[in-house]
Amino acid sequence: MNFESNENDFVVEDSGFELNAIFNKLKQRWLIILISVLMCLALGFLYTKTSEPLFKVESMFFIKEKENPLAFFGSPSIIESSSMGLQNETIILKSRPVALEVLRELDFQVEYFKEGTFVDTEIYQSTPVIVEVNWKSPQTIDGYLKIEWENETDYTLSFVDEGYNKLLPDGSRVPFELKPEPIKSKFNDQLTNNELDIKVLKVSSDKSGSILIKLRDLNSLANRYSSSLNIEPVERGASIMLVSVTSSNLQKGEVYLNTLMKIFLQMELDQKNQSASKTVNFIDSQVAGVADSLRYFENQLEDFRSSNKIYNLSSESSSVYDQMMEYQTQLAQEEFKRTYYQSLKDYLANESYQDVIVPSGLGIEDPLLNGLIENLLQLQADKSRMLASQTEAAPAVIETNRKIADLNRSIRENLTNIDRNSILLIQDLRSRITEIEKSFTNLPKTEQNLIRIQREFSLSENIYNYLMERRAEAAISKASNEANNKIVEPAKGGFQISPTPLKNYLIAFLIGLFLPVTFVVVRELFRTKIEDVQYLENKLKIPLLGTILQNKKSDSNLVVFDHKKSGISESFRSLRANLKFILPKDKQITFLVTSTISGEGKTFCAMNLASAYSLTGKKTVLVGCDMRKPKIFANFDLTNDKGLSTFLSGQEMDYEKIISKTKYANLDVIVAGPTPPNPAELLFDARFEQLLKSLKGIYDVVVLDTPPVGLVSETLDLLTLVDCSLFVFRQNYSQRTFIDAVNGLKTNKGIKNIFGVFNGVVDSKKVAYGYGYSYGYGYGYYDDDKK
Repeated sequence: MNFESNENDFVVEDSGFELNAIFNKLKQRWLIILISVLMCLALGFLYTKTSEPLFKVESMFFIKEKENPLAFFGSPSIIESSSMGLQNETIILKSRPVALEVLRELDFQVEYFKEGTFVDTEIYQSTPVIVEVNWKSPQTIDGYLKIEWENETDYTLSFVDEGYNKLLPDGSRVPFELKPEPIKSKFNDQLTNNELDIKVLKVSSDKSGSILIKLRDLNSLANRYSSSLNIEPVERGASIMLVSVTSSNLQKGEVYLNTLMKIFLQMELDQKNQSASKTVNFIDSQVAGVADSLRYFENQLEDFRSSNKIYNLSSESSSVYDQMMEYQTQLAQEEFKRTYYQSLKDYLANESYQDVIVPSGLGIEDPLLNGLIENLLQLQADKSRMLASQTEAAPAVIETNRKIADLNRSIRENLTNIDRNSILLIQDLRSRITEIEKSFTNLPKTEQNLIRIQREFSLSENIYNYLMERRAEAAISKASNEANNKIVEPAKGGFQISPTPLKNYLIAFLIGLFLPVTFVVVRELFRTKIEDVQYLENKLKIPLLGTILQNKKSDSNLVVFDHKKSGISESFRSLRANLKFILPKDKQITFLVTSTISGEGKTFCAMNLASAYSLTGKKTVLVGCDMRKPKIFANFDLTNDKGLSTFLSGQEMDYEKIISKTKYANLDVIVAGPTPPNPAELLFDARFEQLLKSLKGIYDVVVLDTPPVGLVSETLDLLTLVDCSLFVFRQNYSQRTFIDAVNGLKTNKGIKNIFGVFNGVVDSKKVAYGYGYSYGYGYGYYDDDKK
């Protein structure tokens, strides 16, 4: 029966991972863990000192939710939700065009730095020099320029970085690879060359000093500030937004945020004023012709009165005149409205929304038309602002275009109806005026002419007054306009967000702890071999009798004879002593030494354990049962011509003739002999059992060196012929699954008197001498180990 083929012989357990084993491994490597933590803390300190400080500045800004002028009509297709409007305002506030407008107001394109040991610190306003830049000329940007001075008049400008970019007047950038020589110049003089066009003004009283400057491209600055801007509601659902920006200088962050909010409000106010401005301009275009007519008829009226000596109308003429002027005024106003309707149609047809005027500004009180026009202008304004940060293909822009198209169509339909009604009203007014004019024939000729002239004058005067009244209203509306949004809390102060020393040191500590611990855990998870005696003791269900040190200093395998005072010899003597506790005292003993696979040191342990017994005066015989790979004969300088195989096969009938004497007292050896074709059958033969009985009668100790139990089948049958069996495990060689194999012999096979031996232990400072006890003898304790 092959041992490996019978799965019932194994008790499979999780032999790969144990918290206790990991804890022990970590304790053994405490120094490595400490070094790792200290190194990571040092890196954390270096990172903290060399990182550019970043500050967060905050302010609060109120964004008014939009009130849709058509909300009472309940038209869902053209009503924009307030939340969407709030999101759009937020996007616009963070857009690059707005950032560009802010930066054009500020002098942020020249950055000033104070040199530091680890990192250069940006300074603002309190700079010893001021650099004026002519941005219409090529400039060297994106690199440090060092300005040094030793007196009040001269300075030296040096290029201290390796790489720069050159900003051209058209806004393009080209790499600047050649590093120029230092330039000497005077304060307040224009420094112009191929690299720069600047003027350095000295504003401090320091006679000597230095400062670093860096010129920046406006577009790159806009990208940086727009990306670092963060906007979020103060509370969920609120329209008061917490606006924050990160900056390397606290004062610059404050100035940028406050300027951003002011410019945003100004842009909103300018947009609102556009409607009033367009109304004023439209009225002015109409007033010009009316004013000329008014002056003409005024002069004509004065001349007629003077020449005809008539200044007042009779009561009858006055009544006809008043009635005609009422109709004429209504007709003029209605014709003015039709002019607006026609221009509005043309604007809508051409989609010239920027020229559209709100009808309420001209005195046209039509709530539906006013609401539609106001909503159209608001949508167009939203679209323009969205295009500052999005493209025409953006979903929000596409949706806005759809709403604008719907409104355009609705307004034109509404204008068609309004214009039709207006035409009917004009026709009615004209017919009434015609009827009144017929009564003129009954009046004197002079009064008829006076009425005609005075009518033209009054009509022009009324139209002029009407237009000037509307113009004044539009001007007042423009002057009283104010932004819907407002600053709730301006930016003031801030706090440093990077680097944060405590956070960095904590992360560094955790990383320093994590790396070695993870290494140990992963190594333990993927470990397949037995590495320490503690693991073997915990998993093995049979007693561990002893631990054998690794044979490092001797080419001879008979260490008990050749190095009697060494630690490895002591470990075999300890194993021999432990066997006394499990075997009959002062009686003949027979045991076998085996392992799971070849190479675990079973032959080495069998030879030296037999040697240890022989040194106590006990007559000992070592039997080489591994006929497949015989090894014992070479260590004792014997031949392998005849041995156990020749006796069991019947080639030698007398067992005494296969016993070989050694040069060591009390120790005889039966070598394995030539390798037979059927070693398993030979060990099953009754001659082998008879041989063991004979040897037990002659020798005090019989040691069997058997084949590996995991590779051949005959060793299993030998377990019942001996007093005890020793299974050898080798450090860093034996697989952990071998433990399950040995445990299976006890639990499934019911075999008793099985014991373990841990061989080839490298660390001599912690050696277990049976039943888990450990002693720190070490190699240096013994004389042979000192050589």
